[in-house]
Amino acid sequence: MKTTPEHDERIAKLTFASVYPHYIRKVESKNRTTQELHQVIKWLTGFDEKKLQQLIDEKVTFKTFFQKAKVNSNAQLITGVICGYRVEEIENPLTKQVRYLDKLVDELAKGRKMEKILRNA
Repeated sequence: MKTTPEHDERIAKLTFASVYPHYIRKVESKNRTTQELHQVIKWLTGFDEKKLQQLIDEKVTFKTFFQKAKVNSNAQLITGVICGYRVEEIENPLTKQVRYLDKLVDELAKGRKMEKILRNA
């Protein structure tokens, strides 16, 4: 499924701080912890809690968020459908990275084991 340029632009301009509370609510509603969420985010982006909070406070867009990230080399192992899109088929690199994060949060909320989520190949 192809994303549209408008869809990609909307994602690029979205602030991480606006989505982060939804990530927390999603994982906590399924009895997972904010610590586990942070572990997943750190695995994907390299951001520790201090840096994550700084980016939230700065209200950075997803574009800036992922420009500053050191995306894990195993991120391409993240596959499946999220928000109606097959992650591995998304062509726009930024949109793909945002959907990687969405997919990891979804897997965490669904109770998947951390070793599987972090794809330590």
